[in-house]
Amino acid sequence: MTEKRYTSAVLGVIILLFLARCSSNIPLIDSDSSADSAESVPSAAAVSQASIPVSLTDEQAVLIDLYKRVNPSVVNIAAYGGQPGFPEQGGPPGSPGPSQGSGFVYDRGGYIVTNAHVVAGANQIEITFADGTISEAAIVGVDPDSDLAVLKVAQLPAEAKALPLSNMNELAVGQTVVAIGNPFGLEGTLTRGIISALGRTIPALTPFSIPHAIQTDAAINPGNSGGPLLDLQGRVVGVTAQGVTSGDTPVNSGVSLAIPVDIVSRVVPALIETGQYDWAWLGVIAGDNVTPALVRAMNLPVQSGAYVVQTAPGGPADQAGLRGANNVVMDQGRPVEIGGDVITAINGQPVRSSDDLLTYIALQTRPGQEVTLAVVRNGATQEIPLRMGVRPAQQPQPAFGRP
Repeated sequence: MTEKRYTSAVLGVIILLFLARCSSNIPLIDSDSSADSAESVPSAAAVSQASIPVSLTDEQAVLIDLYKRVNPSVVNIAAYGGQPGFPEQGGPPGSPGPSQGSGFVYDRGGYIVTNAHVVAGANQIEITFADGTISEAAIVGVDPDSDLAVLKVAQLPAEAKALPLSNMNELAVGQTVVAIGNPFGLEGTLTRGIISALGRTIPALTPFSIPHAIQTDAAINPGNSGGPLLDLQGRVVGVTAQGVTSGDTPVNSGVSLAIPVDIVSRVVPALIETGQYDWAWLGVIAGDNVTPALVRAMNLPVQSGAYVVQTAPGGPADQAGLRGANNVVMDQGRPVEIGGDVITAINGQPVRSSDDLLTYIALQTRPGQEVTLAVVRNGATQEIPLRMGVRPAQQPQPAFGRP
């Protein structure tokens, strides 16, 4: 009986100690695992906030710290009198309902980056900061070809720091990214996802396209447009622009697109300096990728490249002597336009598709710059020098039904 009472007392003490540890949120750690557990818990210095409970995972602590640092630099934008066309836009010009979007502080001079479609044609713009400060903003520059715009306010709140920019060379599919913005007007919303794909080509506000775009499954909804897409270090990797939707309801489907940071790095400084950005232009107004049908129809010695279907009359490609298609043949019941040049390299960089060519031109060339194209013509490769032009306000429309 004495032994039973003694055993019960010991068990009671053990239970009390266990409950005391649980209530004080102290993890039960044996002596052999203490070192490993200490390494798995982020220090207060690592996340810059001693108040984060040690029970949080490393990623949770990083996200909490990132939000506290970055959110003061993300703004809510209300643009009045703009042009309709995207889900964020209000009614027709002059209507009272504003276009709602997001943006972020680019530098301490008061410059804010957003999407062009958020502010296009607006006659009044209000910026709401995370601390509740509301400021009027002026449009510094708009580039419809990249869907980017720069605004300026007279003064920034003290906590609104300029967000650093990353670069595309440091990004990889599967990498965790975060979007902060104002979906449906809900200010300061953070969503998390991964980079689902790189190198997407997406439509701009003009007949041209935006290359090298980022696809993510981080939720991007109306009102997010113009906000930053960030890596876990808090660096901007892209500007959220479009959510791919299904049906009539503009709700995120898990496929969202962002303008890549490398285009932001090229376009935004020019918008601040001159109010516009001049894009280099090759002058190919209809092109395609090399396909097995084209290889058979033209007996090509290559399996990939950018196929020239039509050049703009008088444009850079036309002046350099590039040739477009001049005939149509049938290949297994399919019409194939033949006779055009196949571009396989530009300045020594391989071109495997039309997207490769578009990306190189957008990110590596300037108007007036001379480039060398490697072109397959009549079964042989030759080099053709070409001087890049300035992209026109409107892309000349290809003539269909040729030749």
